[in-house]
Amino acid sequence: MSVTLKPVTAENWRALIKLKVREDQNGFVASNLYSIAEAQFGFEDEGHWDFYPFGAYVDDELVGFVMYCFNFNHSRFQAFIMRLMVDERFQGKGYGRAIMQQVLDAFRANEQVKNVGISYEPHNEGARKLYASLGFVEPGEMLEDETLAVLNLRYIMVKS
Repeated sequence: MSVTLKPVTAENWRALIKLKVREDQNGFVASNLYSIAEAQFGFEDEGHWDFYPFGAYVDDELVGFVMYCFNFNHSRFQAFIMRLMVDERFQGKGYGRAIMQQVLDAFRANEQVKNVGISYEPHNEGARKLYASLGFVEPGEMLEDETLAVLNLRYIMVKS
């Protein structure tokens, strides 16, 4: 299975905002419309975070959405995965994992990314299992009422 990530554009944003998760997952992820709007502004935390939203396609069929951001000067993580969602019609086919692999491969290719953060609702066991299987570790803290998990891509040496 080959997943292709394509940036949000004037041509695809309307299709992206029509994607939806199962009804029992509605509290787990913000809407794609909200995410696309949020991407225009970023946020400030130890400097500015720039957002990158993408549609996820399999054989030119839209199956999901992912958005990540970078702040290469952040002391803790230089990349953060803000959103991941797979449309309800395509769940259970491995697309979420494939999307995450694409994103993580891009992060691994960028030597400025030492650590990657992600957060999710504490009772979202599907997300917890997926992210743990990809190497994310929960440091035991919350980030705005969500469970934080971190993936170390490159060890940071601290000189004493």
